Order: sequence, then C-alpha cells, then structure tokens
Amino acid sequence: MKKVILMLMGIFLIIQAGSISAQAQKPDYEKYGKIAIAVVQADYPEVEITDYEYNGRKTTAKNLVQDDFRFLVKEKGKEFNVIVTVQHDLTNEKLLNLKVTEQKGK
Repeated sequence: MKKVILMLMGIFLIIQAGSISAQAQKPDYEKYGKIAIAVVQADYPEVEITDYEYNGRKTTAKNLVQDDFRFLVKEKGKEFNVIVTVQHDLTNEKLLNLKVTEQKGK
C-alpha cells in the first residue's frame, strides 16, 4: 500500500512540475512582439499606444513564419491602427523581414 501511495505522489509531483515549467515558458512570438513594440514607439514617438494585439501566425514556407501584431494608437485625438508584420525563421530564430503598415480613416 505504501508503494502505491508513493508512486501516486510521485506521478502527481511529475505532473505538477511539468505544468509549472509549461507556465514558465514564454510564447515564442513574445521576442518579436517586443521588437514590434519598439518599432512602433520609434516610428511614432508622438503617439500613445492604447491597445496591442497579437493577430496570429502564418506559415509562409518551410520553417518560415509571419507573426502579425496590431497596435491601436492615438495621435492628436484620432485613433488608427498600425500593423507590424514580422517574418522570421523558426530554425535559427532570425528576423528576416519587418513591415509596418498604417491603417487610417476607418
């Protein structure tokens, strides 16, 4: 009986440790989200960023992906979206291309 209880406790601890490490891992797009924030702040130093959203990932080729980020910014009382598209290689984690698109007048 003791062996069964010890085995169950061991399994429980392994499961708990796995869930803790999974929670501690950051999403792999977070690095590129920080880059996107820095780019928007550099390109639009006079605006206030009022909202930020990760719009998802698209695979563009083998090991190449594109992450899209949307920023709602406010300039002189008017709000508009700034979309930052980051293309990168999953194999070597290198940034390949970064595009900033403004969406005004919506």
